[in-house]
Amino acid sequence: MYSGPSRAPVLARAESLRVGTPQQFRWLNGIVKGILWLNLLDAVFTLWWVQTGMAVEANALLRDLAHGNAIAFVLAKLGLVSLGSLFLWRYRRHPLAVVAIFGAFLVYYLILLHHLQFSSHFLRQIITV
Repeated sequence: MYSGPSRAPVLARAESLRVGTPQQFRWLNGIVKGILWLNLLDAVFTLWWVQTGMAVEANALLRDLAHGNAIAFVLAKLGLVSLGSLFLWRYRRHPLAVVAIFGAFLVYYLILLHHLQFSSHFLRQIITV
């Protein structure tokens, strides 16, 4: 009975794409924790700007919560990013998941820099008035 082509080469190729040593995973774990902290800072800064009327939430899914229910906004934002991080951590042996973790960290880092730049402009305006 012929069962088709062997799956062994496909499985071997998938195994060869796996990455990571225990030390690398410790570093990657720190990057994931960094994402969670940066997400929290983003939520705090976003609420500050929304509450002062200086900005609106850019994420259409969370906009209504940011403008109407701060606690629900923070819980939803932290929950969604935590679930995404957990998903990526679960697949940390796959290169694409590692790239996505680093990409998420970079995006949240750039968002934090944007918040800090906006804060410095805001504080300069207050001080010069």
